[in-house]
Amino acid sequence: MPIRTATVNRQLHRNGVRLHLAMMSRIHAHGEDHAPSADEEALLEERRELKKTRAARQAAAGTPKAKPVRAPRVVKAKAPKAPKAAKEPKAEKDTKGAKAKPSRAEKLTKKAENAEAAKKAAKKSAKT
Repeated sequence: MPIRTATVNRQLHRNGVRLHLAMMSRIHAHGEDHAPSADEEALLEERRELKKTRAARQAAAGTPKAKPVRAPRVVKAKAPKAPKAAKEPKAEKDTKGAKAKPSRAEKLTKKAENAEAAKKAAKKSAKT
């Protein structure tokens, strides 16, 4: 399993701390003009490798990931259906004609007639 980028960063940090400690102990003991020790050289080489690894991981993270290819869908062939038998035509029903609706004018005349009939009925009952 590959090492995560965060782990590489942490390793790089720890390597830097160890390298700094080695450099400071060499300078303190021998001076700046003295050549680096084998431990210091190994730490420098490890640091270069860690930096290359980190750069490669960051470059890989920028590229798009390959998406899985969807499997082709399997379509089941359906058996053909038998055609339906023709139905017998139904006997036609007798239809009633639409009722003739009275027009507005007819309604008003009927209303007026009813009003007159009511007046006459009221007069007859008053006389009797």
